[in-house]
Amino acid sequence: MTTPSTTAASRAVTSARSVFAGADIAQATGLALVAGGRGPVFDDDLWDFTAIAHLPTQVRQWAKRWDFTAIHNPWFRLIAKELLFALLAPRHEAVAVLPHAYRVAFTISTCRARLSSVTRWLNWLTDQGITSLTHVSQRHCEAYLEDHRHACDEHGRPVRELGAGSVRETVAGVLDLLSYGELFTSEGYPPELRPWNGTPASVVAGVVHSRENKTPPVADEVLRPMLAAALHVVEVISPLLIELNRRVSAAARVTPTRPGGCSGRSEPVAQITRVLRDYAAAGDPLPQVIDHRVGRRLSTGWDPADPLLTVSLDQIAARAGFTAFKRAWLPALRRPLEDILGRVGIAKPWGRDAAEIPVAATQNTVAWTLPLHAGEVAHLTEVARTACVLVVATVTGMRAGELMELTTAAPLPPQETAPGLARYRIAGRVIKDQPPGGTPDQWVVIAEVHRAVELAAQLLPHHDDAGDNEGSQNESLLFGRFSFASRYATFRNWVNGSAGQRLGLAPIPGPAPTLRGLRRTLAIELAYRPGGLLAAKIHLKHVSVATTEGYAARPGGAQARLLAEVSDHEQQRNLDLTLQAFGDYQQGIHPAGPGARELLEFFASVDAQLTESARTDPTVLASDREVLNLLSKRARTLHLASANYCWFADPSRALCLRLAGTPEADTPMAGLCDSGRCPQATHHPCHRDVWADHAANTAVFLGSLGATRRAEKTRLHTEHARSLRVLEQIDAAATNPKD
Repeated sequence: MTTPSTTAASRAVTSARSVFAGADIAQATGLALVAGGRGPVFDDDLWDFTAIAHLPTQVRQWAKRWDFTAIHNPWFRLIAKELLFALLAPRHEAVAVLPHAYRVAFTISTCRARLSSVTRWLNWLTDQGITSLTHVSQRHCEAYLEDHRHACDEHGRPVRELGAGSVRETVAGVLDLLSYGELFTSEGYPPELRPWNGTPASVVAGVVHSRENKTPPVADEVLRPMLAAALHVVEVISPLLIELNRRVSAAARVTPTRPGGCSGRSEPVAQITRVLRDYAAAGDPLPQVIDHRVGRRLSTGWDPADPLLTVSLDQIAARAGFTAFKRAWLPALRRPLEDILGRVGIAKPWGRDAAEIPVAATQNTVAWTLPLHAGEVAHLTEVARTACVLVVATVTGMRAGELMELTTAAPLPPQETAPGLARYRIAGRVIKDQPPGGTPDQWVVIAEVHRAVELAAQLLPHHDDAGDNEGSQNESLLFGRFSFASRYATFRNWVNGSAGQRLGLAPIPGPAPTLRGLRRTLAIELAYRPGGLLAAKIHLKHVSVATTEGYAARPGGAQARLLAEVSDHEQQRNLDLTLQAFGDYQQGIHPAGPGARELLEFFASVDAQLTESARTDPTVLASDREVLNLLSKRARTLHLASANYCWFADPSRALCLRLAGTPEADTPMAGLCDSGRCPQATHHPCHRDVWADHAANTAVFLGSLGATRRAEKTRLHTEHARSLRVLEQIDAAATNPKD
């Protein structure tokens, strides 16, 4: 707790000596204030940034208030203020001349984290009896690091070792005081001290720097059921839930005008009796009370065998216009209540007339929800909003901060680019590496994402949660600040629970994905495709990085790293597809197409080698690694097309290169692929749907052509016949293979 004497002492220390005394921090850092707001002043012991405009939504309220009184020594408190001011305002004339100062301003969140680490270090020194940084030695630095390598329980006992990132932040708090020592009013470290011999904080902490992105993509066995469930909730359930929400909200806005118990007993009994007759006439069940109210009734003396124990008497009274049901009315109303209860039964009040929807992946139908309490409707609404988050995050790859900046105005009107074709966009802000408040930007999305954003806006509660959306400036936020981990856990529990299983949703296994993992998965999928590297850079808002590194052709830049990484993923994918094709061959499912015979001969040779290995040493079974080794050379020639596999082993035989007149090219030209004639193309069962759709669409076009379109009809007849021929070949090879 701050006392007047400590505050006065701190102000005396600050105002008497510091070069920043009296400085307006918002003005010095270029941070704008909300209308009528007051920003922090350097002399204050509490720097309050809540009046700063355009702070990212993900910045929590506590991170906007910096309490320097947590530092016990007033001189150390001044040092911390000067350091934090310098981190916020690197262009200040007193900071810009420092040789080791950071040249880019830290964000509010980063500075708040650095203040915590500096506070721990300075208070630790104070506890050791050190009152000046001039007395600090390497021994103190090493002892402090040893004391803070572990997380401790409430008794101060170490329970686990901290991660490298946390340790790095601890070390950075020590080293920053060295970099800015010339700035401090009080004396800094002794001139001869170089903590950890000048080793960077990341090296001291053991952070392993790698050119490889360490964020793993989301496993397919998690991604598929998660996205399928999210799309089902968004597309099928959310529109129905929106209507139910409106009814619940409308009922909540109807305020009873007669306080219970203020009138005589006869009027409430008569009014409620009429309401009970309405229930009977409509055949509506009486409303069921929520579970925790049952427990409260039992604790106040209700008989567990009372048939009215689970009836919501307050809801019945509210329908009659009373604010609450008084126990004094119960003796006169018990008989009619029990009579109506026996005739119409009891049920939760909302969703009783739920519409039928198809069960996922089946032809059956089921009510989209069982009856719910109002609180359960609110819970289901949050599940649906989480589904919207998952759809948007998975398909757009938006960062957490970008999702939190979306507003109800995010879905822009679709732009019709051609008859029957529309381009969908959502508006938002890019926060990372941008000025305060971020930069307005747009994402081009598919219709499902646009629809998810629209539905999320309609699912917004009528009043924002005060813990997630502080202040009027956040009232129109679509998702506000949220914890993805907790939201995802709630969504998965719902899908894996009775509600999701009743709707036929596939269970979602663990482990839980992260937003970074979803972004990484999308980046890999985009980069696989022709021109996908550039598409991924643009869509994920990485263009500035590519401009400064990769597209400047600097060796080892972002482009080179991503290309190498994509190549590794492509090779692994090709190995998996080749292994799958070989497994199909062993089960008698053969490929079709001009290149099928050559591929079958290769698979036969691999099978023979495996058989020979098993014959010479019967105790050794062929492992997946041995099979992959035999298939790897052929896998390196595999290129994917939309309707076939291209085994590009011999460029001189590639039909696409011959048609283009570029036989010296080292990659196939997918745009010129004619897999029905190319000797290196094969068709597999996974391509059947593509050819079937093409045949059906061609038949539709043929039927729409007039009699005068003879040339076009001839061309389409040829394409249609080819599609049917390929389909027959795929079916024949898969069901009756020939050696």
